Amino acid sequence: MANKKYRINPETLQLERIEHGFRYWLRRSGGYIIGGICLGIIFFYTFLYFFPSPREASLMQYNRNLTAQLDVMNRQVDLMQVVMADMSQRDDNLYRAILGAEPIPLSARMGATQQISYYDSLARMTNTQLAADVQRKVDILEKELYVQARSYEEILELAKKQEVKMENIPAIQPVLNKDLKRMASGYGWRIDPVYHIRRFHEGMDFSAPIGTDIFATGNGKVIYSGWRQGYGETVEIDHGFNYTTRYAHCSKRLVKVGQKVKRGDVIARVGNTGKSTGPHLHYEVHYLGKTVDPRNYYFYDLSPEEYDLMVQLSSNMGNMLD
Repeated sequence: MANKKYRINPETLQLERIEHGFRYWLRRSGGYIIGGICLGIIFFYTFLYFFPSPREASLMQYNRNLTAQLDVMNRQVDLMQVVMADMSQRDDNLYRAILGAEPIPLSARMGATQQISYYDSLARMTNTQLAADVQRKVDILEKELYVQARSYEEILELAKKQEVKMENIPAIQPVLNKDLKRMASGYGWRIDPVYHIRRFHEGMDFSAPIGTDIFATGNGKVIYSGWRQGYGETVEIDHGFNYTTRYAHCSKRLVKVGQKVKRGDVIARVGNTGKSTGPHLHYEVHYLGKTVDPRNYYFYDLSPEEYDLMVQLSSNMGNMLD
């Protein structure tokens, strides 16, 4: 009775056994088959997407590691580009300017790199823009390094030919300042300590006790030794090659007009004369009759790391001492 089905005949009011034909069983079996197939497909794709094979899991982990490595490389290349930009700026504005060489055009430094389509195809191959970005930066950096290396070779040759000039032009700090703690105020717009207004500071101030030695920063001839209004006791040296230097607020002058001096000679003592609010040396570098930033003329005195620190200290926008 449990495996058989019956129905009540409305006419005879008796139970009659229900007989199913072939089509009934065919439809019923087809429903089970289709349901089983659908369920199998669902299980298949669920397993495929959420349970990768050992090979797929290994490839996915490799891809994650590769992406992480590319990201690290990208940051490293960014840092190298910052260093390269600093080297290029120093090359054009310091070394080549000192030796009278023309700056290298930006187009020459960057050079002709790969076509944009090359990087687009690279991005499609790797399925990530990161690899294309790293490759583009590396190509540019490679060109910049090549140009910079050639520039240094040219500078070396120019330096060999201009040995006298290199001995004469300002190239050291005017006071002993190895730890850079005597830097007081740099070149540029500053606040006047007396009038409290914004004024262009045409030199660099070094705070030091009265009587501290002041050195000639390059070979040359003394063209002024005396009192100047505002500057107090002052010494000025003509180094030739359109360079002159000024040393102001001295307590004592040790050289006379017409006297020849060499780099490192003591020419005066630090003081507090003239328009000064404390013992210090006001130092100026003039090129072609105009003041220039003295911090670019300490290349015999400072390592690259010390030079960078000097740049930071001299950029201080605080009050000057004169």
